[in-house]
Amino acid sequence: QVQLVEFGGGLVQAGDSLTLACKVSGLNLDSYSVGWFRQAPGKEREWVAGISWRGEPAHSPHSLKGGFTISRNNAENAVYLRIDSLKPEDTAVYSCAAGVVDFRYNGRKYEEYEYWGQGTQVTVSS
Repeated sequence: QVQLVEFGGGLVQAGDSLTLACKVSGLNLDSYSVGWFRQAPGKEREWVAGISWRGEPAHSPHSLKGGFTISRNNAENAVYLRIDSLKPEDTAVYSCAAGVVDFRYNGRKYEEYEYWGQGTQVTVSS
């Protein structure tokens, strides 16, 4: 059974940093790309960043502005998202998804992935 579990969320203050982890079991992550998504209250889910199976990062226009770093450790079967200089508008449920996607052409939509995690809440206070 494939499971994706996110860790690292919590309540932080504006300006703090967080590293979220997406730990995968039941699947060899070596062959999969992973995307991070977030959904703020009352808003649609949005793609934040992704990392290809080769380790190449991809960013949304928002995350490209800075503060978001994605990495992977295939030995740990895990992908990480570090967020620096957190702002209250970064408050959301952050979730990861694994799939056979190529960020040059797709991977920005949740439904393009095969496996999904439940998400972890990040709350940023001002």
